Amino acid sequence: MHNNSVNKPLLEVKDLCVAYGKVEALTQANLTVGEGQIVTVIGPNGAGKTTLLSAIMGVLGSKGQVCFDGTLESVPEVETLVGRGLGLVPEKRELFSSMSVEDNLKLGGFMRYRKGDRYQDSSLMEIYSLFPRLLERRKQAAATLSGGERQMLAVGRALMAKPKLLMLDEPSLGLAPLITREIFRIITDLRRQGVSILLVEQNARAALRVADYAYVLETGQIAMQGPAAELADDPRVVEAYLGAASKHQEMLAS
Repeated sequence: MHNNSVNKPLLEVKDLCVAYGKVEALTQANLTVGEGQIVTVIGPNGAGKTTLLSAIMGVLGSKGQVCFDGTLESVPEVETLVGRGLGLVPEKRELFSSMSVEDNLKLGGFMRYRKGDRYQDSSLMEIYSLFPRLLERRKQAAATLSGGERQMLAVGRALMAKPKLLMLDEPSLGLAPLITREIFRIITDLRRQGVSILLVEQNARAALRVADYAYVLETGQIAMQGPAAELADDPRVVEAYLGAASKHQEMLAS
């Protein structure tokens, strides 16, 4: 079994289990994200990918261990984790739709601002340089944005908090291929800037292309793991997730 042994683990998840009543949605999940790494979790719909992120964030009750940035979170709590540098962009991309793009971004930096960080303007400029489209639309209400722009705004807002680890849940969901490419280019840029990323993604091909390390989640269990480049060549992954006639692509298309 490949072990994602990294010099400095930022996130370590050990034996994480989540049950809805008697049904185990996640069984004994072990996963590591090292500093400066992009780690992806791929797998079919309903495999428990969102459940995994929610449990790490403390939105869902779980058994097991979540260790973030050197501290064991026996019961992860959203506020604590966000305050310590964990950011999540949920697949629903909830935005304050009647507020402007810029005000949505400012809200992302609110906790840091409240703690006395006065660099809001320079943070805004950083986000605008990553997402020139948001700069053009900064005065518009979030409701007027296209799907791709909403995703950019959701990511930008999370980045305003300067997270040590950014967790992205299905960032390409429902987006056109061109926009998907743009989102993945930004993910690669972020890694260059030292942001560590945990990427949950149905688009296995795109995810394996940008990630350093990958986990395949099937029916609540980690079925395979390894360096992303190795998994991209693994016949089982190719057949299930990458081949033209892969089961997974058929599911996405149906």
